[in-house]
Amino acid sequence: MSEHYKTVLLFGPPGAGKGTQGKIIAQIPGFFHVSTGEIFRNLDVTSDVGKLFYQYSSRGELVPDDITIRIWSQHVYACTILGLYKPKQDIMILDGLPRSVNQATLLYRYIEPLMVIHLVVKEKEAMWERLRKRALKENRIDDAKEEVIRKRWDVYERETFPVLNFYPKAIVREVDAMGSPAAVLNKTLDCLVPVQNEHFKNPLGPGVAR
Repeated sequence: MSEHYKTVLLFGPPGAGKGTQGKIIAQIPGFFHVSTGEIFRNLDVTSDVGKLFYQYSSRGELVPDDITIRIWSQHVYACTILGLYKPKQDIMILDGLPRSVNQATLLYRYIEPLMVIHLVVKEKEAMWERLRKRALKENRIDDAKEEVIRKRWDVYERETFPVLNFYPKAIVREVDAMGSPAAVLNKTLDCLVPVQNEHFKNPLGPGVAR
C-alpha cells in the first residue's frame, strides 16, 4: 500500500487500561480507536476463524501472527469503506497490537507509528485482580481463571514487552497506569495533544513508505 495509517500505539500489560483509554480518546474528533481485543471478541465463535481464536485465547496464548494481522487489516478496511475511519484525517489509536516483534514488523506494511504510549504497571497482583473482576463482569469465565491470567502475563513479559525495543525511544512515552481513568487520561492527553496538533498542520500528507 502506498499510504500508511498514522497511528499512536497504546502499549501495556493485560489490565493496564488500554481499551478504556482508547474508548475515551475516540470521543475526541480526529482520533479513531481500534481494539484488537474487541475485534476478536466480536468474532463469530462458530466460524473457522472464531473457533481457532478461541482455541488459543482460552489457554491465554497468542493467536498466530498471520491470522491476527489479516483479521485486523480486514476490520480496518471495512471501517474505511463504511466511513467510520478516514485515514487522511484521523489518527488511529491502536491497542492490543502488536503483541510480538514479528507482528510489529508485519504492521509496518500498514501503519506509520507516530508515538507509543506505554501504560506502566508496577503492581502486578493488583492488575491480576482487575483482570479477574473484569472477566467475571463480562461473563468471560475462562478469562477469570488464575492460571489463564498468569499465562497471559507470562506471554506478555516474554513476547510482548520486547516490542518496546522495536520502536525508537524518541517516540515512546511512559504513563503511570495505576491512577484513576481520569488521571491516566490527563497524562495520556499531555502526550497526544502535540501529536494531533502536528497532524492537523498537514492532515492530508502522504504516509511513509516502508
